[in-house]
Order: sequence, then structure tokens, then C-alpha cells
Amino acid sequence: MAKLITMKINGKEVKAEEGANLIDAAESAGFHIPNLCYLKGLKGIGACRMCLVEIEGMKAPMTACTLKAKEGMSIQTETERVREIRKFVTDLIVSMHPLDCMTCTKASECNLMKYAYDLEVKESSFARKSFAFGADDKNPFIRLDPDYCVLCSKCIRICKHQGTNVLDFKGRGVGMRVIAGSDQPLHESGCTFCGSCIDVCPVNAIIEADRWR
Repeated sequence: MAKLITMKINGKEVKAEEGANLIDAAESAGFHIPNLCYLKGLKGIGACRMCLVEIEGMKAPMTACTLKAKEGMSIQTETERVREIRKFVTDLIVSMHPLDCMTCTKASECNLMKYAYDLEVKESSFARKSFAFGADDKNPFIRLDPDYCVLCSKCIRICKHQGTNVLDFKGRGVGMRVIAGSDQPLHESGCTFCGSCIDVCPVNAIIEADRWR
């Protein structure tokens, strides 16, 4: 059984398992730390920067998904500084994301939509970017649409974690996109259509094909 330690989250003293991921430790204490790229059970990679928190004794905000709970740790998850950074990140993502939230298939479950609402990002202050990658809808099971992707890599990591190794990134920077195999349609790539990528996708980039409207 894991050792319990005492730490503070937003000024409240809480108990957590020593060495637990900070996002999980906060969640177990009733504090949600926004995140798009964290996968419970896998090593955090700090890709999306949404989970930044302020930690007593450290000058700069740190990514919660790459930190472990320690005895005496004191963190703040909702400071003005942290919220401004999250708002900037969300603003930037929205500038490259389709703005069809009212009719989007995943509207009620989309984490990006939830965070944009919480941070009052109604439209992006950046110039709009549209890549028009096009969707892979050539199979009856999964629809893959890179235009909605937020580059969190969760689908790629879960695919590799379970040994399928079908999904990966192609390209660099904001123009990256998720591909299957050597940039093939899913049904030609060796995909087993297990649905794990659907389960972890935080937006509308990978969904059940029969759910699309």
C-alpha cells in the first residue's frame, strides 16, 4: 500500500499517495487541473501546457503532469498567472481549430470547449489558420479528422502503449497531423479498430464513424 503524504492544494491541507502524479493527487482531493495531453497511468509529457501550476519555492509555473506528489508540497492551481497562461494556450489552439462548437459531434464532451468556456475564450485573438487536411472516413468504424486535432498525442501514445503502433505524427510544428501507418487510410494501416484512440481523444479528431453528423 502506497504511503500517504500531506500536502497543500490551493491552501487546503490534503492527503495523497506519495509519488502519485500531481494531476491525479489533485483530482483525488477534489481539485481539477485542466489538461489535454495527460493520460492516467502513463508518464506525463507536458505537451499542451494547460496543466501549469504554481509551486511554493519555484519561480516559474510547472507542468503538473510531469510532477509527483511529495511531502510538504504546496501548489496553487488557479492563480491569475496560471489562468493567463492557460488562456493564451487555449486562444492559440482555438485559432487553428474549427469553430463549429454548436454543431460539433463531441460538443458536450469536448475538453477544449469546456476550457475555452471557463477561460472566456469566445474567439481567438490570433489570425485564423486552416490546414484542410481532410478526414479519413473510408472505414465503417473510426473517423480520423486531423483538422480538429490539438496535437496532444494521446491517441499515438495509447496506440504504442498497447503494442499496436499504428498511429504517429507526420510533419513539424503546427502543421503536424496524426497519420496511420505510412500515411494510409486506417483500414489499410494495420489498425485493429480497438477504439482506444477514441476513448482518449479530448476533442472531435477521432470518433466513432457512425456518430458523425
